Amino acid sequence: MTEGERLSAYINSLYPGNTDFLDQIEEEAKLSGVPVIRKEMQSLLKFLLKSFQPSCILEVGTAVGFSALFMSEYAPEDCQITTIEKYEKRIPIAKKNFIRGGKEDKIKLLEGDAMEILKGLQGTYDFIFMDAAKGQYIHYLPEVLRLLPKGGFLVSDNVLQDGDIIESRFAVERRNRTIHARMREYLYTLMHHEELVTSVLPLGDGATVSIRTGNGPEGGI
Repeated sequence: MTEGERLSAYINSLYPGNTDFLDQIEEEAKLSGVPVIRKEMQSLLKFLLKSFQPSCILEVGTAVGFSALFMSEYAPEDCQITTIEKYEKRIPIAKKNFIRGGKEDKIKLLEGDAMEILKGLQGTYDFIFMDAAKGQYIHYLPEVLRLLPKGGFLVSDNVLQDGDIIESRFAVERRNRTIHARMREYLYTLMHHEELVTSVLPLGDGATVSIRTGNGPEGGI
């Protein structure tokens, strides 16, 4: 175990945990081989949600619903969450989990291709969580920014590709080169966008936190 891995393990050991229900959903997902947000991202999201107090959250990438349930737990009581998922086998599991958690009235699941759904959404979301196919982040970004108002937060997970992001494209496996190039473009765009202030955080598999400081869309959903 490297020094970095030991440090991460120690920091994660300090995490106080979540509700019994969230712990159960997380364990069920892991047993089924479904990835969920790591402890580092959980800690970051909890901090941001408690600090920012969003009223409308948009999540791109539901999986089995753990992260949506997590955000609903730590966001304000009246916060509404819209989450998007395409993978048909996971959609019924997510819906069942929302009912189990008593969150079916606070979490709306939209089924289908994220790009098509994003294009059809109106209004604004003051907190957007990107946790879908990494190679699509750069393509989703224009629509995401259309929905993000001034002062809104965009959080993106899994942006460092287990460290591959720092490698030359020729050092990355051929099958991962397209994702590698697109993620590099995504990070560069976030960091140089005139209407965003972004921090890239080396926690978990990497995360970005962006706040829109320029003139975004006004109004609410």
